[in-house]
Parts: sequence; C-alpha cells; structure tokens
Amino acid sequence: MHNSLTTPDQIVQQLNWRYATKQFDSEQKIPDDVWSVLEQSLVLSPSSFGLQPWKFFVVRNPDLRQQLRDHAWGQAQVTDASHLVVLAIKKDIGTAEVDQFVERMATVRDVPMETLANYGGMVKGFLAEPPYPITMESWATRQVYIALGFLMYSAALLGVDTCPMEGFDPAKFDELLQLPAQGYSAVVLCAAGYRAADDKYADLPKVRYSAKTVIGHYD
Repeated sequence: MHNSLTTPDQIVQQLNWRYATKQFDSEQKIPDDVWSVLEQSLVLSPSSFGLQPWKFFVVRNPDLRQQLRDHAWGQAQVTDASHLVVLAIKKDIGTAEVDQFVERMATVRDVPMETLANYGGMVKGFLAEPPYPITMESWATRQVYIALGFLMYSAALLGVDTCPMEGFDPAKFDELLQLPAQGYSAVVLCAAGYRAADDKYADLPKVRYSAKTVIGHYD
C-alpha cells in the first residue's frame, strides 16, 4: 500500500530548488516547529544494523560559531545560517554498544531479549571481523552521510536551505565542542537556514550529467 504525502512532480521541483547555499540571510531563523521536524529527520535516519553510531550537535551560540568559523576557512555559512549541525561519529563501537541497542530494541518492540540473541551475535561478529576491508571509523562515517542526506532532503521539502560542508578542521571542532570527552568526533557539517536574496548561486542552472550517463539498468 502506497503512503505518499506528496507528488513525484513536487519532489523533483524541490530537488531542483535546493542548492548548496553560499549566502544565508542571517536575520531569518528557522521556526522551532520546523526545526523540530528536521531533528526528527536525523533521529529517523537509517543506519547499518540500525546501530546509529552517531550524534548530531546543533550549534546556535553565536560566539561559539564565530570560533568555529575561524577553523572552517572563514566560511560565512558557519555563522550566518540559522542553525549549524555538526554531524559526528561515535569513536568506540563494540560489544557494549550492541548490547545497549539490542536492549532498546527488545523494549521498543516488546520482545524477549533471547529472541534477539542471534541478531546481537551477528552484529558483534561484524564489528569484530568485518567481511571486507574497512575500519570502524570509515564504517561509521558512511552512516553519518546517510543521515546528512536525510536532513538535506527533508529540509528541501520544507523550503529550508542547507549547505553541506567538509571544509573545516575536525580536530579544532572536536576541541571547541569538547567532543572527545563525550566519545565523538566531527566528520561533516550542515548549515541550515534561508538563502540571502542576493546569493548569486541560487538561480544558476544545476550542472548534472543525464540520467542515462549516471544510471545503469539490468532489466
């Protein structure tokens, strides 16, 4: 059963509308009810095994954001956007984290813990010996980028502008936000707000390869 709240044309329209906003209107703030939905888009983002090896830090303090901007190539989005989200990975992911998640799953789904034993064992096995060459840091980072996509897509549907940003010094951000003490490390940023009227990039045509070029089919 389909459960669509929007049309295909509306989705394409908003995807064409969005762009990586370079200039934000610093006077325009995202309403609390809208921001609450965007936070939910992060909470509801999928991740491998459902483990959610992340935390999202929302920075609104102007003094702190100015300090962060000094370690983000001076990019204005860091200070001028309504909200700045620092997407971070959990540094240590192991048996304790799996046990914690399995316990929550048992509670939320109201099932006995023993019915989840095989699942928990499978996840622990993956973390201990991944079936392909990858570090846990790289694996967790991949999950964070899924959440970033969910945030940006949800924002576009709500008419909120965003700009994903990798141009920053993660070590300095970690230090200023005291992330290591909390067990996390910054990997990517997302500024969110509303575009400035004079942002010259807003009306530029998107430069994308055709679907035929980037999508292959095996029918």
